[in-house]
Amino acid sequence: MATRKQLPKYTVPSLTPEEGAQVAQILQLRLHALNDLALTLKHIHWNVVGPHFIAVHEMIDPQVDAVRAMVDVIAERIATLGVAPTGTPGAIVEARTWDDYSLGRETAIAHLGALDEVYQGVITDHRKAAEDVEELDDVTNDLLIGHLHELELFHWFVRAHLESSGGELSTAGATTERGAADKATE
Repeated sequence: MATRKQLPKYTVPSLTPEEGAQVAQILQLRLHALNDLALTLKHIHWNVVGPHFIAVHEMIDPQVDAVRAMVDVIAERIATLGVAPTGTPGAIVEARTWDDYSLGRETAIAHLGALDEVYQGVITDHRKAAEDVEELDDVTNDLLIGHLHELELFHWFVRAHLESSGGELSTAGATTERGAADKATE
């Protein structure tokens, strides 16, 4: 990951090497989060069971593909900024600020409850990253905002399974994946 001591030898026009390194560092954290999200989504795809299995199983794969595409775009933007992107599993584990996904073989509704929490975290952090680069780099800001559109759409797909006809989420008030999974299946 780029630090102030490891400035790139070049960056994009209109940014200083310090600014390029700062933007790359913000993007590196998003790269870790999205790599983790892609793996989590695939894990859910393999471990979902129950009456809603096929709907959730088939809903997840396009999300995996889209998140993997986001990962590639972010890694290429980091490289464009003159910094080497890091996509190794060890780097993800070392840098992440969230716990590993906690559910194994579970019902579709339990996984969707937990996934509601996962998407909330990813989207909140992605939005913060977009705000952090807003004054520095319009291109990176635009890239992150484009990702937010897709991530929020996927989150809505998940929440549609958890919402009552009155608009209440079964996961309301949960603060952990396990807690959200439990509330969703009550």
